[in-house]
Amino acid sequence: MSVFMLLAATVSAPAQAVHEPARGTAERAEILNALRPMLEARLGPPVEFVVDWMRSGNGWAFVQVSPQRPGGGAINLRQTTYAEQAEYMDGIATFALLRLQYDRWNLIDFAVGPTDVFWQGDPLYAQLPRGLTPY
Repeated sequence: MSVFMLLAATVSAPAQAVHEPARGTAERAEILNALRPMLEARLGPPVEFVVDWMRSGNGWAFVQVSPQRPGGGAINLRQTTYAEQAEYMDGIATFALLRLQYDRWNLIDFAVGPTDVFWQGDPLYAQLPRGLTPY
């Protein structure tokens, strides 16, 4: 393939707009299911999510979730792998960056209970589509 053809194919491919995957869609379920194993390993299973923010676009997704036990049960950080860090954390809110690669969502970066907007100033996040992160 010539450089011109490759460039033309790249230019003509439409960019996927950043959007919020709707409840009940496969995309939303796949993103949350990619996040679940990491959180269950750290918080203990089972974990379900209240989605506070979810955006997807151009093969990237960014989520902010509030993990809980099924039925809305609270998770006590002092009974998780975060027990020794709990007093320094801002709750259990979890932020995660995912990338659609090889036909599945992959966890790229995350923070549980951050006390600041950890992604601001990070060169990786500067490459993301506008509107993917909340701030």
